[in-house]
Amino acid sequence: YIQLHEFEALLFSSEQAYDQLFEDKEVDFKRLRQVMKTFPNPEDINNGESTAPSKRLMNLMKGYNKVVHGVQIASEIGIDTLIKKCPHFRSWIDRLSNI
Repeated sequence: YIQLHEFEALLFSSEQAYDQLFEDKEVDFKRLRQVMKTFPNPEDINNGESTAPSKRLMNLMKGYNKVVHGVQIASEIGIDTLIKKCPHFRSWIDRLSNI
C-alpha cells in the first residue's frame, strides 16, 4: 500500500470524530467542514507544501500532535468509515483481506 499523501489525509474522513473528541474552541469546525466539502475523497487533499493534510490540521487545531491526536481521530473515525471514504485505503484493506 502506498499512501497517496500524508496519513493525515485519512483524518478528514469524518467531522463527527472531531465533534466527539474536541470542544469548539479546540478545532475550527467551519474550516474543517470546508476542507471536507472541497475534497469528498480525503486522499486527494494535497495542493502543496503549505496545504498538505498535516499543515491543514495544524492550522485547524491548536496544538495538533500527529502521534497523540492522529491516533485518537483515526480510532474515533473507525475502519468502516475510512474504507468507505478512502478508495486507495479500501483497496489495500481488500488486498490484505484476501491473503
